[in-house]
This record gives sequence, structure tokens and C-alpha cells, in this order.
Amino acid sequence: MKQMDVRVAFYLKKSETNANGCCPVMARLTVGNHSEAAFSAKMSVPVSSWESGRATGKSTATREINRQLDELRASALAIYKEQSAIREVVTAEEVRDLLLGKASGQTTLLGYFQTFIEHFEKRVGVNREKDTLRSYRYARNCVSAFLQTQYKLSDIPFTALDRSFIDRYDLYLRTERRIAPGTVVLLTTRLNTIVGEAVAEGIITADPFAGYEPKRPERAQKYLTADELHRLMTTPLHHPTLYQTRDLFLFSCYTGIPYGDMCRLSEDDLEIAEDGEVWIKTTRKKTKIDYELPLLDIPLHILDKYRGIAPEGKLLPMYGNTTLNRALKRIASICGIEKRLVFHCGRHTYATEITLSQGVPLETVSKMLGHTRIDTTQIYAKVTDDKIGADTQNLDKKLAERFSIAL
Repeated sequence: MKQMDVRVAFYLKKSETNANGCCPVMARLTVGNHSEAAFSAKMSVPVSSWESGRATGKSTATREINRQLDELRASALAIYKEQSAIREVVTAEEVRDLLLGKASGQTTLLGYFQTFIEHFEKRVGVNREKDTLRSYRYARNCVSAFLQTQYKLSDIPFTALDRSFIDRYDLYLRTERRIAPGTVVLLTTRLNTIVGEAVAEGIITADPFAGYEPKRPERAQKYLTADELHRLMTTPLHHPTLYQTRDLFLFSCYTGIPYGDMCRLSEDDLEIAEDGEVWIKTTRKKTKIDYELPLLDIPLHILDKYRGIAPEGKLLPMYGNTTLNRALKRIASICGIEKRLVFHCGRHTYATEITLSQGVPLETVSKMLGHTRIDTTQIYAKVTDDKIGADTQNLDKKLAERFSIAL
């Protein structure tokens, strides 16, 4: 970024000469040709001992005055250099205010970020999750490292943020930190949340994220196809841990319930309808949204298989998430499934292959997944080629029954 010509000159305010012939020393800070700010250097000098913007003479007092003037000039230039490194436009008034300490009460980015985290931490277990708190802490650490590495600063005023800062932060994450695109989206989203809070509080008026859109990774297919699901269910595994892992994963595939909520399932979450159908009716751990779904034969069989085995009245004997994902990797290899198989694929499989592809309306799928918005469900539920083909054939059949072409 090209820096403007910055000058600091000193002069006497002779209109305020006191009885001893001393005048206040003033400083004039100029940035480029259009931005200028004057302020007091907070010292006085005899008119007879001043020439060309400097105190004259060889006395100790004279040398001290000139030392302070040199220090004041150096500080002003350093502040301008720091600010111009992170902002497109820096005015003389802004440099003056920082130099004189008028900005010392300004809200800083990392200071505000930390306050947000502290408030968030108090809500963990109420309406916030520990994993989300962890991600905000990681995001703050990344911003802190960015400031240290790129600008040699420990913090910056919130008002110093602009679009160029956001773009440089994005580039830093992708190149110097070599962070995966999906994680870059998460980190910039976390920072955007902090900025949004500051805008809402009136700390800043302009949104530095305006017009910014992070490059998102191409979404990989996260669900199992019908063929892959069949191979998973029928391939011999030859180890009890793998069989149990498969059962737990299949329970998620046929209910859409994610790992965290499966760990919490208990007998209290089961209800039997008048027609004898067994339902799960409970609340999502992550969003606190109620959801309910009837159990298909496969999850019912799995519940019966493990009934009474899990501790503390839970329905299923869950392994740790890392253990499950490690075992699923082995299962995928045994079954000839080449995609990266993790436990959360079960939820995607339920939304796509088990429900949507079988004609269940998206609104119903959304309700059973415990979503509050349809667009959230659309992330999970991909319309497969088989579904498109089947729907097209049904449409063609219906149209043929209603319309015909006279030959």
C-alpha cells in the first residue's frame, strides 16, 4: 500500500506569550496535501530561544525540549505507519487523537472479542455449546496471530477495521496458515459475528465485511448411496467392536439423529402411539428444538438388541466420537466404500437416501431432523439422480394420462 507524505512541524503560539516571554509550542501534523491537524506539544519555550521549529542554545533545558520534540515526531510517524498498514485511508486527525491518547478509550477488536467470549462462556450449558465456545476461542487466537505476524500489533481499535483488513486476513489464513477452505469460512464467520455485534452496539457504523464472500469448498457427497448402504449392512466384519459401531451408525442412518443426541437418548424419549408405533420425541441438544419421528424396523431392532446394556438408563451404548470414526474408517475399507466415512454421514444419509429419495417431503424431513428452517435441511438433503429420474417418470406418466397428441 502506498503511504502518503507525512510531516510534523513545530511552531510557537505567540498570541499566548506569558509575562516571562515564553510561548506554547504547537505541532502541525500533515498527511498528504489535504489532511492537517494541529495540537499542543504541552511545553513552553522563550521566544528568544526558538528558531526554525527548534529550541536554540546548548543548555540542558534546550536539549531536553528538542529531545521531546523529536520523540513526539517519531511517535506520530510510527502511529501513521501502523494505521496505514491496516487501513486504506488514515487522516491527520486520527493520528493526532491516537498520539494524544484520545483513542485510549476506544473499543479494541481483541478486547471486544474476549468480552464476547466471556459472556458466551456463561451461557454454555444453558443455550450455548462448549464446542462453539472452543471455536470462538480458536478464532480469536487466529486474529491475534494475524495482527502479530502481519502488523506487529497486539491489538487495534475497532474503527481500524475495513474491507482490506478482512481480505488480508482471509489471504493470511489460506496461504501462511494453510487452513482448509471450510475452516476459513468458519473463522471469518466467527469474526463477522463479532463485527456484527459491534455494529449493533454502535461501536462502528460501517460494516467491513460488506461485499466480502469467502471462497467456499466444493461440497463433497456426505451421504451413502443405496448400494453403499447395502454393502455396509451385509458385509461380514469379524469383530464385535466393528459390529457395534455399525449398529450405532445404522441407527443414525435410519433416524437422522446425530451423535450428541444419540448419547442422550433414554427410555423417557420413547412414546408408543395408539396404533402401537414407537416414536422418539425429544429435544435437539445443539438447538434446543423439539423433534419427533416414528422408528422404522431397523432402529427398533437395534434398540432391542442393546436394551439394558447402556449405563444410566440410556438407550444405546455409545463409544466416543473419535473411536466411532476410527472404526468407521476400517468398516469403509472392508466394505469397499471409498468415501471418507464419519458418523455424521448417518444424518446426511437419512435426509437424502432414506427419506427424500423415497418421496418424503422436504418439510417433513426438516421437522424430523429438528430444523427450524428449510434451507438448513437443504444442506443435508441432496436430490439424487435416482430421485430425479423417478420423479420425472412419474410426471411423464401423469401427463400421458391427462394429455395426448392427435396424430
